[in-house]
Amino acid sequence: MPQSVRLASWLLVCSLSALGSAARAADGGNAPFTVEDLVLLKRITDPQVSPDGRRVAFVQRETDMDANNGRISLWLLDLTSGTAQPRRLTDVKANDSSPRWSPDSRTLYFLSTRSGSSQVWRLALSGGEAQRVTDYPLDVGALKLSPRGDLLALSMEVFPDCATLACTRERLDARAKDKATGRTYERLFIRHWDAWSNGTRSHLFSAQLASGGAGAAPIDVSKGFDADIPGKPFGGDEDFAFSPDGKSLVFSARIAGRTEPWSTNFDLFQAPVDGSAAPENLTASNPAWDAQPVFLANGDLAWLAQERPGFEADRFHIVLKDAHTGAVRSLTGGWDRSVARLGATPDGKTLLASVEELGQEALYRVDPKTGARARLVASGAVAGYTATRERVVFARADLGGPDDLYAVGLRGGPATRLTDVNHELLAARRMGAFEQFSFKGWNDETVYGYVVKPFGLEPGKRYPIAFVVHGGPQVSMQNIWTYRWNAQAFAGGGYAVVMIDFHGSPGYGQAFTDSISRDWGGKPLIDLQKGLAAAIEKYPWLDGERACALGASYGGFMMNWIEGKWPDRFRCIVNHDGLFDQRMMYYATEELWFPEWELGGPQYENPQGYEAVNPVDFVSMWRTPMLVIHGEQDFRIPYPQGLGAFTALQRRGVESRLLVFPDENHWVLKPANSILWYHTVLGWLDTHLKDPRQQPSTP
Repeated sequence: MPQSVRLASWLLVCSLSALGSAARAADGGNAPFTVEDLVLLKRITDPQVSPDGRRVAFVQRETDMDANNGRISLWLLDLTSGTAQPRRLTDVKANDSSPRWSPDSRTLYFLSTRSGSSQVWRLALSGGEAQRVTDYPLDVGALKLSPRGDLLALSMEVFPDCATLACTRERLDARAKDKATGRTYERLFIRHWDAWSNGTRSHLFSAQLASGGAGAAPIDVSKGFDADIPGKPFGGDEDFAFSPDGKSLVFSARIAGRTEPWSTNFDLFQAPVDGSAAPENLTASNPAWDAQPVFLANGDLAWLAQERPGFEADRFHIVLKDAHTGAVRSLTGGWDRSVARLGATPDGKTLLASVEELGQEALYRVDPKTGARARLVASGAVAGYTATRERVVFARADLGGPDDLYAVGLRGGPATRLTDVNHELLAARRMGAFEQFSFKGWNDETVYGYVVKPFGLEPGKRYPIAFVVHGGPQVSMQNIWTYRWNAQAFAGGGYAVVMIDFHGSPGYGQAFTDSISRDWGGKPLIDLQKGLAAAIEKYPWLDGERACALGASYGGFMMNWIEGKWPDRFRCIVNHDGLFDQRMMYYATEELWFPEWELGGPQYENPQGYEAVNPVDFVSMWRTPMLVIHGEQDFRIPYPQGLGAFTALQRRGVESRLLVFPDENHWVLKPANSILWYHTVLGWLDTHLKDPRQQPSTP
């Protein structure tokens, strides 16, 4: 079926959603999970428990196919009743996010675009309409409320040399009216992730709260900083924290000047909320990354710290500074795990930490006095959490389903499910069962992987394999639910899914993570080869004669690498945003610290390090059919890398196809584009793994 017809058919399905739901229910849970189902799923994020522990607010995203985007609103769940159902708090033609409680648990502050820009609003839980708190000429970014509820900390994009918000607004408006569109730069970054630099910086402000809204003009506590707070492109309110007395803010910032694109030296700064003094650098002695400040009730400051400058995948351990003596000590220095997110209980006496661990995203309780740890959640992936005095409420997903809210006691015990927001859809679907396995990889070291069974698995039958290779490379294809490489979408299409956490993946000890640096094409490729062979030997329903390899980012690099180094193993390859030429990649990407660490310095200083793992040098071996996909707004791996791979394939006469998204970055985010992506990929696999005219390759 042509892609345009598939997409039109899907839009018609959306307009007949009531009929579709009835049909799905009639299937009695025996229908396969589809790409369209994936796009329709409701997504839960940012759970926030009220200070009294009675309610949890959270954000829920729903897909708006007409607008081709996601629509987010606030929801509330009563924790005092075991049978309560979540209720929608906001329902407007806008996006509402970042719910933050007042200390008395009676009011929710949040960000909303309902006024035409992102501003702070508040909603009294006793009833009534939401009221606007801020009316600034600029969009408000991250948001946090002070412990006493009298101050807001918020971020806005400003020109650092502007004394007022109005100055930034006027300058931006003048640029928009200028008929000349050229931009001049004198240093990097000129662009980052998917946006060109316009000279503004995200700065941190404090704003006094009054009965009618925000009081006087907000105070830029980071005034004069040539840095972004929160950090870009993905930083949020975890980058800053109020002191327990509410008189100061501690924030993470990278003051690197022209070295910013190759520096990971984020420091913690403390500034008075009234702007009466310049920020003080608290971590100047650490040349590596300091992040996520968290205050304890006694005033001690905890945060996450790395030790090796320039290495973004270094281990984050918890550091603690004594409020009385100023002494700094590593709380988890001997724990061979990297903390992903640091938090604390509301009484400020216990730390909480999520970590990647053996293919899971686990949740731990950490004693700030001794560093003793207790695991609260062992399996699946904890995406976000918030705590009461007795328990932790967290969002959890796994390979079998998307995030829902759960609760677990601070002392441990079984978790209780709180929400089931996609029950109607998922109850009519049969998900593929999944299982973790291990094998002897490179140097006979233990390596882990996952398999997911295809829909309709029948005894005695063998099924084609989607061999999915993760990106990063220092990320994990773990027990998670993802919307970009969803294993159940492939399983629903009739494919067995095999995924390997090769050397370089986090969660298996820092030495395992470190081992991929300067060896992108060695140990990982051996692990992939041995892992696929081990899976086929262990699971008789896997058809090793019918396999395609798929990957994005570093996984896309590995697809290009496999083309030249393992060209006859797979019937087809899918390469999304893959790295093709290491030389040009170094000079075209934005975050230079990454290739400089991974490949041994700048390309001009160590060209042999780049050539040792350069797919372009092995194009003469390419012969496996490849689908190449790239986003034009991808500045991490710019789209000429995809064009280069496609040109090489075409020039060599290798069966190939190119899918380009003009409006997508390193990821595919728009619903209609996601549907097109999955149908194109699954169609490519169908052609090479299900079409009887295709002859098997020789393993």
